[in-house]
Amino acid sequence: MYSVAPEVVSLMLVEDDPGHSRLIQKNLRRAGFANKIQLHTDGQSALDALFTTKHQNESWLVLLDLNLPVLDGYQVLERIKQNELTQKVPVIILTTTDAPREIERCYALGCNAYISKPIQYEEFTDVIRKLGLFLSVVKLPDKES
Repeated sequence: MYSVAPEVVSLMLVEDDPGHSRLIQKNLRRAGFANKIQLHTDGQSALDALFTTKHQNESWLVLLDLNLPVLDGYQVLERIKQNELTQKVPVIILTTTDAPREIERCYALGCNAYISKPIQYEEFTDVIRKLGLFLSVVKLPDKES
């Protein structure tokens, strides 16, 4: 099994659809992603977790849906990127929305990558498998830098 970086990097999956959540986790594991995955089903709980002192020493990578209850993905992304403690946390948008205006908005707010979820099951699992392979080799900046 691979890990994202030499230090332990935890994946925060923010996804409210239980079916998508299971498929994402299952296919990331199949691709060799062995790191901790913490699931949140709404935007506020994800932010609460990121901003708690018990998680501030962890390295995080956020996989974020846009269509979420309580706080939507745009609000979550904006708050992550505007906060000095979390602005370097990589955020990958993973959503069904593929409108150019929405993609532009996410990059303007500071997302690091934008991936559209395919509708077809086979395509969806293939995209997540490729994402897992990517996550197994990506390097993140040190928390101290």
